[in-house]
Amino acid sequence: MTRFPLFHAFSCSLLALASQALGWQTSGESVPAVPQEFRAAWISTVHNIDWPSRSGLSGAAQRAELLNILNTCAQLKLNAVFLQVRPNADALYRSSLEPWSQWLSGPGVNPGYDPLAFAIQEAHRRGIELHAWFNPFRAKANVKHAVGRNHISLTRPDLMKRNGSVLLMNPSASASRDHALKVIMDVVRRYDIDGVHLDDYFYP
Repeated sequence: MTRFPLFHAFSCSLLALASQALGWQTSGESVPAVPQEFRAAWISTVHNIDWPSRSGLSGAAQRAELLNILNTCAQLKLNAVFLQVRPNADALYRSSLEPWSQWLSGPGVNPGYDPLAFAIQEAHRRGIELHAWFNPFRAKANVKHAVGRNHISLTRPDLMKRNGSVLLMNPSASASRDHALKVIMDVVRRYDIDGVHLDDYFYP
């Protein structure tokens, strides 16, 4: 029991000596000035955490809720938002690759407008960047959730892996990676987003 404090003191002494020996030296490197602070917030759509408040709201109600969020972001002087546009191999935008998200108007149900296009327009109008947030390999947040007809869990069941109540696209399969990249690049090419944000890419 008495050796640990002595070892700790000895280690600290060595660190102090090493820092004195090395010292800090000016590199002479010219570092560019930071053009602006990056002040951002995440807008989660999975499980209707942030937006919309519940599935099945009318398009007008969805847009009103999103405007309220963006107005709050503007009042807080934020300059970027991360909008979760693909929470579980579905889409909160017009897509030929994946079905409409269940968190909007129901699984595979068209909400009657393009939420991503609307969000980009309104964010930019307020001087806020809109970054598209993708969950690359999550297929279902819960295996019991219903999905649209062309959902990958139905078209490619061979790619699915279950972890507890979550259904995943097997990241070790090249088809899973190719599909995720195809979906992301489809958004990059068709929408005036300011960035791509990847989240929950770590899986068992």
